[in-house]
Amino acid sequence: MNTAAKMVQHLSAIEALESNVRSYSRAFPAIFSNARGSIILTNDGRKIIDFFSGAGALNYGHNNHSIRAAITDYLGSDALIHALDMATPAKINFMETFESTILRKLGLRYRLQFTGPTGANAVEASLKLARKVTGRHNVISFTRGYHGLSLGAAAATANRFYRKHTGAALSGVTFMPYDGYFGPTVDTAEHLRIALMDQSSGVDVPAAILLETVQGEGGINVASEQWLRSVQTIAKDVGAFFIVDDIQMGCGRTGDFFSFQTAGLSPDVVVLSKSLSGFGLPLSMLLIKDELDGWAPGEHTGTFRGNNLALVAGTAALDIYWRDELFAQQVKCTGEFLHRQLSVIAAKYGNRFAVRGRGMVFGFDALETQTASTITRKSFEKGLMIERCGPDDQVIKFLPALTIDREILNEGLAIFEESVAETMRLSQS
Repeated sequence: MNTAAKMVQHLSAIEALESNVRSYSRAFPAIFSNARGSIILTNDGRKIIDFFSGAGALNYGHNNHSIRAAITDYLGSDALIHALDMATPAKINFMETFESTILRKLGLRYRLQFTGPTGANAVEASLKLARKVTGRHNVISFTRGYHGLSLGAAAATANRFYRKHTGAALSGVTFMPYDGYFGPTVDTAEHLRIALMDQSSGVDVPAAILLETVQGEGGINVASEQWLRSVQTIAKDVGAFFIVDDIQMGCGRTGDFFSFQTAGLSPDVVVLSKSLSGFGLPLSMLLIKDELDGWAPGEHTGTFRGNNLALVAGTAALDIYWRDELFAQQVKCTGEFLHRQLSVIAAKYGNRFAVRGRGMVFGFDALETQTASTITRKSFEKGLMIERCGPDDQVIKFLPALTIDREILNEGLAIFEESVAETMRLSQS
């Protein structure tokens, strides 16, 4: 049987055996066999440039050999892999490295809570803690925000596509307009302040205000530093937890380790996951201010908290990339280059496309779902993996590895530019 026939057979097996809920295997119809850095190989020998990075879980690329070496050494030592939340050298080493490499340098003091392995579980834990400590129920979330799909996280997620099939009433969350939702002239932070200070607004005083500094799934919407500082102040004024969901935008994605650093924020709770392990292994964590760590032992638990292999990988990533400022500077430099190149492509079509983002996350807003769909499909056919986001999947999301080679980045951008040109020609014919 030739390679093409085998691929058809394998895809047929997926069709027959896997649930209809699968999505990425539909968007990227291939069998992926090997990967290194920003290159993925398929079973039939195709080379795919990855601008997707595991939805942000692979900031340091596929099979990063420096991180893998630490994992391999650990696996060969018969050290504990699974330990619930018991003390192990791997956990202690990660916590001490995180404190010295990240927190101490920024003048931040947090306790670390390892939650279940998904970002959604960490969001659930953050909201549960805020409600317990404050004695309140309501949470403020924002238009176009995305925080996960377990019930509590889905309640704080704005997109109707995800909300309508939960099978339960999603309560306890009030949505407020995100920065820029009504255009650049409307101060939505002031809108929030008025609603929370007015005794007759109908909005219950919240346990928490939850936000992303850059909305990923919502369409790469970048909040201004002033807006973020205003919302943090409002949270303090009403006695609510200020929670930053840094699941996709943390771990260097916006240039600094945390996405909120440029605004000078000090969140009460920070939610981390995705690239925290540095290798695509599941690992999620809360950073909690000392005085707000109101848990009793065992109040939020889970079998796979702080998997030791992921902690070893995460420690290696911190040691390799975050001991000094050089890596962050390189990320910002590459991000500026990426922004310029995308802006040049967009400018060829007048006002047809908009580019926005920060660090190394950018949205190429095609304004129409079909246009964005055609561009991403053509890109994959030509050898570039890239996904869509936004309320109607009309925004093409750029999430290349932070470590991507400039040559590979340029190669991927050339494929993207060609795909845009072909799509535009089709639309005009």
